[in-house]
Amino acid sequence: MSVAEQVRALIAKQLEVEEGKVVPEASLVDDLGADSLDAVELVMAIEEEFGLEIPDEEAEQLQRVGEVIQYVERRVPSQIPATGRVSGVGTHSQAEESSD
Repeated sequence: MSVAEQVRALIAKQLEVEEGKVVPEASLVDDLGADSLDAVELVMAIEEEFGLEIPDEEAEQLQRVGEVIQYVERRVPSQIPATGRVSGVGTHSQAEESSD
């Protein structure tokens, strides 16, 4: 599943709309009915799903589905799984530490 598909599915789930309505030109507020709480929850879900931190100033600029997709695509390498976590990164075993 591509990043764009993952973002679209996440938006549809968070806003409880049909995925077919989640098209790049759709406005999160006007077309998909998001309110300010929905927007905050959507940003939090995206951050968790993709392992990102989205500053409030940047989140406020994301008005359309396509903008959200582009934002995430620019910040997430394509090889990172949908969980946003790369296995092995930031972890090490004691065996690696004590290489006598």
